[in-house]
Amino acid sequence: MFRKIGFIVLISLIVVVSSCSKHQKLLKGTDNDLKYEKGIEYYESGDYYRALQLFEQLIPVYRGTSKAEKLYYYYAYSYYYEREYIMASYYFKRFSVNFPSSDFAEEASFMVAYTKYLDSPRYSLDQTVTREAIDEFQLFINRFPYGEKAQEATDLIVELRDKLQKKSYNIANLYLKMEDYRAAIISYQNMLKEFPDTEFKEDILYKIITAYYNYAIKSIEEKKQERFDNAVKAYYDFVALYPESVFIKDAEKMRERVEEELRNADFEEL
Repeated sequence: MFRKIGFIVLISLIVVVSSCSKHQKLLKGTDNDLKYEKGIEYYESGDYYRALQLFEQLIPVYRGTSKAEKLYYYYAYSYYYEREYIMASYYFKRFSVNFPSSDFAEEASFMVAYTKYLDSPRYSLDQTVTREAIDEFQLFINRFPYGEKAQEATDLIVELRDKLQKKSYNIANLYLKMEDYRAAIISYQNMLKEFPDTEFKEDILYKIITAYYNYAIKSIEEKKQERFDNAVKAYYDFVALYPESVFIKDAEKMRERVEEELRNADFEEL
């Protein structure tokens, strides 16, 4: 039995070595038509790595010919299937630019964004790619507003924006934790401008009160009144929207402490 297994392994190795040898010979050869034929064959059999090696050589050869469109299309998808999303996005973009009237133009335009979506990291990391994906999805929707992928693109934008708001929220919370109150306030306020319907709105408005209050407490005397005033204004903004919030009692206590600080410092009471 072990002899039989060993024989099978040996035959498999011979086949692999022979296949590699033929592929290397093909790569070094000058028969571009054969390379094109084998590249398509590799692609359709799922051997995207070898297909890429051949397509890379053929793209400059067949540029401007009838074979170029299919070649570019398969080349971009080969990178996609190899999970090389940066390269895939780049070549889907090239396809969209080079073949705007192609039957695959809409699909390629969507894939430019979708490959960036797949390359978008978790929200705690840098979100540059996430923003690029959103921009590309929006370009796709603008170009193909009634396309079959338009709704999916819209849904993916919502998902990506949710990732961005979590990133912004965590950064603002970190500033607050570090007692960098000015940075925390600016971050929270910017987040409310960018994401006016954020699920964190109640918490953010409460934390703005907290940040202004602590910012005032730790300020020099001539800056305190202005910052206490801002804390009170933030309190009223919060109460107007969330009069029955779970944070309301803490917010009211902060408001009372602000008034006490103003009285003790001989500031004009609000």
